[in-house]
Amino acid sequence: MSLIPATILTGFLGAGKTTVLKRILTEAHGQKIAVIENEFGEENIDSDILVSDTTEQIIQMSNGCICCTIREDLRATLRDLAEKKRKGELDFDRVVIETTGLADPGPVAQTFFMDDEVAESYLLDAIVTLVDAKHAPEQLNDRQEARRQVGFADQIFISKSELVSAEDLQALQHRLKHMNPRAPQHTVHFGDVAIKNFFDLRGFNLNAKLDIDPDFLSAEDHDHEHHHGHDHGEACDHPSHGHGDPSGHHHHVDDDVKSFVFKSERAFDPAKLEDFLGAIVNIYGPRMLRYKGVLYMQGSERKVIFQGVHQLMGSDLGPAWAPGETKNSKMVFIGIDLPKDILLQGMEQTLV
Repeated sequence: MSLIPATILTGFLGAGKTTVLKRILTEAHGQKIAVIENEFGEENIDSDILVSDTTEQIIQMSNGCICCTIREDLRATLRDLAEKKRKGELDFDRVVIETTGLADPGPVAQTFFMDDEVAESYLLDAIVTLVDAKHAPEQLNDRQEARRQVGFADQIFISKSELVSAEDLQALQHRLKHMNPRAPQHTVHFGDVAIKNFFDLRGFNLNAKLDIDPDFLSAEDHDHEHHHGHDHGEACDHPSHGHGDPSGHHHHVDDDVKSFVFKSERAFDPAKLEDFLGAIVNIYGPRMLRYKGVLYMQGSERKVIFQGVHQLMGSDLGPAWAPGETKNSKMVFIGIDLPKDILLQGMEQTLV
């Protein structure tokens, strides 16, 4: 049986996760989706699209989708669903896990790598984060969970953008980009999400088909040498950038979730890089939300695709370097108060 793709849907309380989910479940896409909710609050999937309730808390929907709550823990629920699918008791094509608005998506993502049974049945496709345009500035200021959800995202949907001014929306987009440059952003109205922007995003796919998108950290915002900080033009008035303060301390609110990029055209020494990253993850792992890149390794004719979540990391061989292509490495780190200088210097020292 091929692996079952799984999507983690996260976002702060009231961002509209359930609205998006309802939209996806009722759209005529011909896919049977199993939804795992770890909260059944007032906002649960409307009863009008449910067919029947069963003693097992797995509910069949009118369009063949199914919905279930987490009874014990996520691992048990995922194993249970996979087993029922194998036995032909349940029919579904993919899984969406809706986390509670206060959840850190990290442990949910790690479940797919740390539990062998789960890893043998599922492929974690992506973490999709919903951000409420109206309340996000305050939530991002006050709640670390909201900042972590942004840091983990492979795709960001901004809801309620019609409730804010164009300037405020732009400021929010800039801030989100600064926190997580690798997640594309889309504004959504009333849960109207295109399926292609939600499924098969390959955010966690470590295989040859994945080539980090061409505008990965595009010049627009993030074209800077690997040793220098985030480069902003005169027009940037983002509160957490702290212009003109030589100490580097930002005024107003400073997001503790930040991203920075390492770039080099020199090859990495694989053994040195492995030792360095192992040591770093040992110390800073819990604060490292996502780190991902395409690397140029000494002795390899192919790109090395690398990524990690917290303490878990892995690499895989990507496509061969094309004739005439400049071999280089690009790696983005997204984390909470990470020591940028230590990481960048350490990476520099693992080059050949």
